[in-house]
Amino acid sequence: MNRSGMHSGLNQYKKIGVQGSVESASPHRLIQMLMEGALDKIFAAKGFMERGEVANKGEYISWAISIIDGLRVSLDKNLDNDIVKNLDALYEYMNACLLEANVKNDPAKLDEVAGLMHEIKTGWDGIEDETQQKTVTEQARVRVGV
Repeated sequence: MNRSGMHSGLNQYKKIGVQGSVESASPHRLIQMLMEGALDKIFAAKGFMERGEVANKGEYISWAISIIDGLRVSLDKNLDNDIVKNLDALYEYMNACLLEANVKNDPAKLDEVAGLMHEIKTGWDGIEDETQQKTVTEQARVRVGV
C-alpha cells in the first residue's frame, strides 16, 4: 500500500473509532469529547502557526471555533442560572480570542483559550468522578444490604 493509501486508511480508521465512541458515549462523555477535540485542534493550530502553515492553522482554528460553538449550543438556556450564563459568555469570549489569534497570528491567544478550556474540562471531569463515586457507593450498599 502506498503512503497516500495508508494515510487514507488511517483516517478512515480514526473516523470509525470516533464514530463508535460517540455512538456508545453518555451525554457527559460527549461533552468531554468535544472539549478534548477543541483542545486538540487548538494545540495543532499552534503548531501550524509556529511552522508558518497558514492554511492549516486557519482550518484548525475554525474547527476549534465550531466545536466551541457546539458546546455553547448544548447549554440548556432554559436553566436561568449563573453557570449557564457564564459558560455562554466564556465560550463566546473564547471564540473571539480564537478569531483574534488567527488574524494576528498570536500564539498567546491560543494558549489563553486552551487554558480556559482545560479549566472548564477539569471541572467537568470532576462531575463525572463524583457521580461515579456515588454510583459505586450505592452499588456497594445494595450488595451488603445497607
